[in-house]
Amino acid sequence: MNYFKYIKWVSAVAFYYFFNHSFFAGFVGLFVGAFAAFKLSGGLVGQLSGFGNVGSITGIKTKRQSLFFKTAFTLMGKIAKADGRVSEQEVQHVEKFMTQLNMSPAHRKQAINHFKTGSNANFDIEPLIAEFNSATLQSPNLKQMLMVYLARVALADGQLHQNEATLMQDIAQQLGYSPQAFAQLMAMLQGQDQFAGGSYHQGGAGSMGGYTSARAIESAYQALGVTKDNSDAEIKKAYRRLIREYHPDKLMGQGLPEAMIKEATERSQEIQAAYDLIKKSR
Repeated sequence: MNYFKYIKWVSAVAFYYFFNHSFFAGFVGLFVGAFAAFKLSGGLVGQLSGFGNVGSITGIKTKRQSLFFKTAFTLMGKIAKADGRVSEQEVQHVEKFMTQLNMSPAHRKQAINHFKTGSNANFDIEPLIAEFNSATLQSPNLKQMLMVYLARVALADGQLHQNEATLMQDIAQQLGYSPQAFAQLMAMLQGQDQFAGGSYHQGGAGSMGGYTSARAIESAYQALGVTKDNSDAEIKKAYRRLIREYHPDKLMGQGLPEAMIKEATERSQEIQAAYDLIKKSR
C-alpha cells in the first residue's frame, strides 16, 4: 500500500492548525506535502532498485533507473547463455559491472537473480523490452546505452557467436533499430573498443615509427560511423552527435543510474581519441 499519498493531507491539516486555522496555509501545506511525498516515493524506489539514496531524484526518473537496472541484467543473462553456456569472461564482466555499481549484498543478489532469470531458456524477453520501451519513449539515448552494455557482454570472450548476434539483432529490432542501424551501431562500438584507454591517441598500439597505422585510422573512422570519403564537416558533425549522445549529464537526466555512467564516459573518451586521430591523419 502506498502510504506516501497521505502525507499531503497530513501536511495540509498541520499547516491549517499551526497557522491559526488559515485555509491559505492549509492549501500551501497540501502542496508541500505532495512535493515531499513525491520525493520520498522516488527515494524508496531508488533504495529498492539498488541505487542508494536518491530521494532528490524525481520518481519518474528513479523508476527508469530501476527498470534500466532490471532490463540490463536480465538481458545480459539471456545473451550470456545464447551460445549454450555462460563463459568465465562473461561472468567476470558482469561481476566487474556489479562492483562498479557499488551494490549492497542485497542489491547484488537482486542483480544476480535478474541475470539468472534471463539465462533461463524459457524466459520470454518481449514483455520486458515492451515495458522498457514504454518507459523510455522520451529517452532514446537510454536504448543505445542498453545496447552498449549488452554488446560488452556479448563480446566479453573476444568474439560474437552466431546465436549471440541473432539475439542481439532481435533485441535491437524490438528496441526500434533497423537491421542497418543495428549493424552500424555494432560496427561503431567495435571500432570504439579499439581506442579503449586512448592507446592510439597516446602513441600506443596504433602508431608505427611516428606514423599512424592504416588499421588504426580505419578503426577511427569506424568508431565515428563515417568513412574516409566523408568531408571534414560531415566527420565533425558525426563526432559532435556521438559526444552529445554519451554526455553523462544528459544520460543521467534521462534516467541512467549515476553509478552506470562510467561506460558512457569511457565511450566519450574513445570517440574523442578516434576523432583526434582522424584530424591528425588528415
